[in-house]
Amino acid sequence: MKIVVTTPFTDAQKERLKKQMPDADYCFTVKKEVTTDMLRDADILLGNAPAALIKSAGKLRWVQLDSAGYDNYTAPGVLGEDVILCNATGAYGLALSEHMLAQTFFLKKKLGFYHENQMQARWKDEGKVTAIAGSRTLVLGLGNIGGEYARKMAALGSRVTGIRRSKMECPDYLEAVGVFDEIDKYLPEADIVAMALPGTPQTRGIMDRRRFALMKQGSILLNVGRGSAVDQEALYEALQSGKLAGAAVDVTDPEPLPAGSPLWQCRNLLITPHIAGEYHLQETLDNIVELLTDNLGRYARGEKLRNRVR
Repeated sequence: MKIVVTTPFTDAQKERLKKQMPDADYCFTVKKEVTTDMLRDADILLGNAPAALIKSAGKLRWVQLDSAGYDNYTAPGVLGEDVILCNATGAYGLALSEHMLAQTFFLKKKLGFYHENQMQARWKDEGKVTAIAGSRTLVLGLGNIGGEYARKMAALGSRVTGIRRSKMECPDYLEAVGVFDEIDKYLPEADIVAMALPGTPQTRGIMDRRRFALMKQGSILLNVGRGSAVDQEALYEALQSGKLAGAAVDVTDPEPLPAGSPLWQCRNLLITPHIAGEYHLQETLDNIVELLTDNLGRYARGEKLRNRVR
């Protein structure tokens, strides 16, 4: 049994991982250095690897991703039908929700404008700001990430509604829980629209010109899910027209965002290069290492795997 590991384990963590399946042959690398030769005879992949390389890994039985997103790996021809796929849902809630909270304050308090002024040694009052307390927040995607952000916003006094694929009982920190077909109902009331959606055919272009037109004048948009969920031209138009007071995106379509995109020039837009997750927060990597180690033990014992996608 050969196991390729692309998640950055410490030496101590590697030893703990090996104890889960002592007789296996382990190959530790990192995503940017993984090769076709490493994967060609691999039975298990722990961590992510380029989908193009995985196509040549004909012996794979199980792929345990260290990302929450998995759409690249369910595309036709990437994995065989009998290959088990698990993701890392639950590992990123703290990092992403705090990043979203930072985006929210950045936009609501015009911090970008003030930093721009600082760089020009310009002492200038940028005018009125808006509060989180008493605002209405609409969270599109109520999984681990969206749910954690919703909790934080509710704790700050915002009235929060969540949207998910299917109905669920409304938790005490939300005013309501709706489904995708009800987005149009809630959009006009929201001061903050926060997107933490996966990349699926259902979510592609879910925020288009029609939906931007439905949004409240002067509202803000956050997106940390998938860039494909937002029509980029429509976003630019909404920012330029003043329909949106501002937006913050950690994801774009395509990625990297081309240098010629007009979005780069939007003064009321914060762009971060898909870094809200990754391993920048140590707790995130600790969560992932624990998940991968636990799931390898489960796999070895023939037990039910956590976060199984298929």
